[in-house]
Amino acid sequence: MFGLARKADPAPEKPVLDLSGPRLRRAFEDLVKSAEQTGGIERYVSALVLKASLFEELLGKGRVSRMSREEFLDLAAFITPARRRIAAWLEANEFETLRRRLSLLLDGWSDTSTADLRLEVFCAAFPDDRDHRWVRDLGAEVLHFIAPDRYALMTRWMWDQKVGTGVLREIWFADDVDTAEIDVPDSFATFSALADELQGFLAENGTFRDLPFYVDLLAAHVYAGYINDRGGQYLRSDFTNTGDPMAHTRRMLGLDAVDTETGRTRLKLIDGTAHVFGGTAMLEGGIE
Repeated sequence: MFGLARKADPAPEKPVLDLSGPRLRRAFEDLVKSAEQTGGIERYVSALVLKASLFEELLGKGRVSRMSREEFLDLAAFITPARRRIAAWLEANEFETLRRRLSLLLDGWSDTSTADLRLEVFCAAFPDDRDHRWVRDLGAEVLHFIAPDRYALMTRWMWDQKVGTGVLREIWFADDVDTAEIDVPDSFATFSALADELQGFLAENGTFRDLPFYVDLLAAHVYAGYINDRGGQYLRSDFTNTGDPMAHTRRMLGLDAVDTETGRTRLKLIDGTAHVFGGTAMLEGGIE
């Protein structure tokens, strides 16, 4: 209906990314130091593993077609851009519409050569305006967290070619990275190349397990540094001043979603009340 009958183009070669080793090393060293205050890097990676387990439980193996509205809200609480907008969208639209679009996004998920097309179709089903920019991030997180080994995280904060911002710019090799022209598309091939580069860097620094999640954590910490240093506009209202060096990193990845004592989440329903998380695994392993 939305054009998926069109055959996907052959998968393009991964672009060559000119990343800065010193920038990466500084970010990684700061991540290790910052995470020590709240249990160390491994605790954050464990939380991301649990997040992926939740997505797989609700969306994997065709289960998306049976996902309830409440179950979707559980997922959305862990996707920072979506949790700020989804209640208003659901108030004006049928949940079945969203579930159908997510089903289409995941149809043929094992074939990564159609990733760009499926994500494009998913986004095109919503209005192309400022109020729906969260749709790209929702689709990107769904793909990544149901199959972390196949799909790199393709959110706008990782790289947004249209506005030229994201993690890619923050670790780009250039004398003046702010003015550097980065002619790289925000495509599956680019995000895969970026993930490969970061996994290689992490392996060189002694990390060999759960690499997709270590990449997520390192990337989020890189962009959190941008927010701290530049006062970036991205989700400004969701990032309050704090002395916790990992606060923005958690929020980029949605790991601040649940109050582990009450089950209340940061996702606000249309009446202003907090959505209460329905599961237990993330409550026990989450990070505040």
